[in-house]
Amino acid sequence: MRLMSALAIGAVALAALSGGARALRTRAQGVLLEELTWIEARDRLTPDSIVVIPLGAAAKEHGPHLRLRNDWTMAEYLKRRVLEQARVIVAPTINYSFYPAFVEYPGSTSLRFETARDLVVDVINSLAHHGPRRFYVLNTGVSTVRPLEAAARVLAGDGILLRYTDIIKASEAVETIVKQEKEGTHADEIETSMMLYIEPGSVDMSKATKDYPSGVGPLTPNPGQAGGYSPSGIYGDATLATRDKGRKVVEATVQAILQDIDGLKRAPLP
Repeated sequence: MRLMSALAIGAVALAALSGGARALRTRAQGVLLEELTWIEARDRLTPDSIVVIPLGAAAKEHGPHLRLRNDWTMAEYLKRRVLEQARVIVAPTINYSFYPAFVEYPGSTSLRFETARDLVVDVINSLAHHGPRRFYVLNTGVSTVRPLEAAARVLAGDGILLRYTDIIKASEAVETIVKQEKEGTHADEIETSMMLYIEPGSVDMSKATKDYPSGVGPLTPNPGQAGGYSPSGIYGDATLATRDKGRKVVEATVQAILQDIDGLKRAPLP
């Protein structure tokens, strides 16, 4: 009897998930590249297409209160928001890139600058081969801007236009209003607030703390080592984070990304 009940509950849950997936596809203006067949991809990858490539680290320290997958989670959330509101093709998320400032913390990963640049170039060239000339990297990192700038220069030589999110500038106007910490850019008041809005279950505010690294250079949890000493891995004051601040920053970020994509549609090719 219990087995039959469990099976029935499982069937209901599966139906609900399937229904939710169908509802998302119905609402969405964009499409996920990974859900297409190659025949469908051929028909959608045209010179008029806008291809969005999310970029977010799946293994990078974010203090004792946020998970290593923090940036990946943010990229996945923003990807879904873009899918709902923009006629774009969204490629699979890139979950490794250039994050040299955090490699002293266990679990953090970073590609070499050249590897991060070339990874983006190779992915875009592969897709551009079939038609698209305009690409947007939905970028959730700060150090990633440099290899993205370099990738854009390489691709411009082939007549391909690449633009990307500057996550700091995207919500700068709103951050100026809501921000209370004196400084910070990593696992801080703002980033923690965003995650309280995006996925509150992944945030442990009981472990949130304040940390302003001493020294200059990549962060390190090791005292006496060259760089910015931060025992927590935080740069800023995560204790000031609230979900309401996160809502304001995230919604501003979504609108900035949509504006970037809209501008990309009209921008001349290099």
